[in-house]
Amino acid sequence: MSVFLIGKFYHYDFVLDGRRYKATTGKTSKQAAQRVERDERMRLESGYNEVVQREERAQGRKTIKEAAAAFLVEYRAKHDAVKFAEYALGHVKRLLGSRLVLEVTPGVVKQYQTDRLTEKGSPKTINDETAMLLRLCGDQGDLIRSRLRREKALKLKVEESPGKAFTVEEQGRMLAVALESTQAMRQACERQARGEKPAKGDKLGGSPSIYPALVLALNCGMRDGEIKKLTWAQIDFDKQMLTVGKAKTAAGTGRTIPLNGTILDALEDHTRWYVARFGNPKPGWFLFPGGGRWPKDPTRPIKSLKTSWTTIREKAGVTGRWHDNRHTLITELAETGAGDETIMAIAGHVSRQMLSRYSHIRTLAKRRALDEVERERAAAKERRKESTAQ
Repeated sequence: MSVFLIGKFYHYDFVLDGRRYKATTGKTSKQAAQRVERDERMRLESGYNEVVQREERAQGRKTIKEAAAAFLVEYRAKHDAVKFAEYALGHVKRLLGSRLVLEVTPGVVKQYQTDRLTEKGSPKTINDETAMLLRLCGDQGDLIRSRLRREKALKLKVEESPGKAFTVEEQGRMLAVALESTQAMRQACERQARGEKPAKGDKLGGSPSIYPALVLALNCGMRDGEIKKLTWAQIDFDKQMLTVGKAKTAAGTGRTIPLNGTILDALEDHTRWYVARFGNPKPGWFLFPGGGRWPKDPTRPIKSLKTSWTTIREKAGVTGRWHDNRHTLITELAETGAGDETIMAIAGHVSRQMLSRYSHIRTLAKRRALDEVERERAAAKERRKESTAQ
């Protein structure tokens, strides 16, 4: 109870569901004032619970398709990256869209997992989709989640794989193809700006941004979203430093990454093309402008590099994901003996699973270094023997 005297009358002051209620009780007796406060709490709690129950009943009467549409509206308002949610809920709506939310049970969720496995969906992807489905179901989803967790059926087993690292040869082939693609597309952009139509049969694939983006991925370990959202204000050519903007995790946001010679050369070349097409860049303009095949709006970021990346990977004869460029740099850092703090200072958050793998790599790097010391000592000893014999 929280009542206090102001003048002749007692007042109450309490918080219910995050909202503060203050008023006079109109009573001069503390006991009578406490009864007024208790009655007011009960009245408000009763009304609140009734509203919550009505909302839950309304949610339960929605179809999965309707609930997903409402969920995505709220999700887009709160998150910058929404493709993951849209993709996950796309499969949920396809298989369960006509069902009512209240019809979702642990059995329905397990059947969904089985159906997606039959469609060759990956366990990790299915786990993400299941998580989204249960979020749609609100309190009902919490109960289902608890039940499935007890039955050890909430998540499918995922193979532990922190990704692959591209070899030096693979990197060389990819960069060569990417550079050729970028140069060809920049020339096409110049012809398009002059009003020239492409000759019949000319291939217009590629991207004027793919080469510098790939260089950044391989030399900075940045994520796809971090690269696409880069602005000119984040690049400091004088200090040879890059500042990452909003990242996937708090640990990655705002981290600074030194720019090596390869990156600087690629960015300087990109700057020359950029200035010729858009004029001197403003700090808030995006490094990789939007507009599709013919970049035309530097105030909007590029939407995707997926098509160009797929073409480059195929032409270079390399298999792997764009995210594996990040794994490549982290692996190479670990091979040099870099510690966890150094890796995370450059790459941002790195999962425990990945760090576990890289600790093994660092052990191999240290072993190679010590073996090299041993070989040098043995060679020096042989040289001394030869010198003494002479």
